Amino acid sequence: MTRSKILLPLGALALAGIIALGVIYLIEPGGRNLEGGPASGPLAAYSVGEMKGFVSFPQLEAPDPVSFRNAAGEELGLDAFKGKVVLLNLWATWCGPCRHEMPALDRLQADLGGPDFEVVALSLDKGGMEGPKAFYEEVGVRNLALYQDPSARAGVTLGAFGLPLTMLLDKQGRVVGRLVGAAEWDSPDAKALIKAVLERE
Repeated sequence: MTRSKILLPLGALALAGIIALGVIYLIEPGGRNLEGGPASGPLAAYSVGEMKGFVSFPQLEAPDPVSFRNAAGEELGLDAFKGKVVLLNLWATWCGPCRHEMPALDRLQADLGGPDFEVVALSLDKGGMEGPKAFYEEVGVRNLALYQDPSARAGVTLGAFGLPLTMLLDKQGRVVGRLVGAAEWDSPDAKALIKAVLERE
């Protein structure tokens, strides 16, 4: 049984509550190990400073398939990004911590984005693209592409216990670790973590 399938029932209940109430449910400030034990994966040494809540997984697995749409309304999944290291960020316009960290994600994309790396910011807002697009304009996002899953099923499938949830995937599309809660993703700590994944590919 995959990790995402184990987390699915709890994730579904938690995410349903989040969306229904329109409030933020965070496990712990800065994130927490959702796997029930200390971070012990190959990237555990990078779980320091701004990345202290990052949980490195010892066994790498591809997440269960998710479907979302881009700004043009085209349906796609995470397999569209294979060949790149991906920082997948699940967020929503009503999420205060998401608003706080989005500029850092935008700066990270401007700095490291390219053929080998991309920040994929996936909105779980219901309705059309108007809300997420207006949010981008409000916080000054200039470098991130717009992606949305109005059904929010991606959050359930990926075991989102709270928002924001950020997952780091290698070039094979496997999850190397995750962090619950906001973080300064353009900080030296975050860049060191991402570059470590880039360098071992």
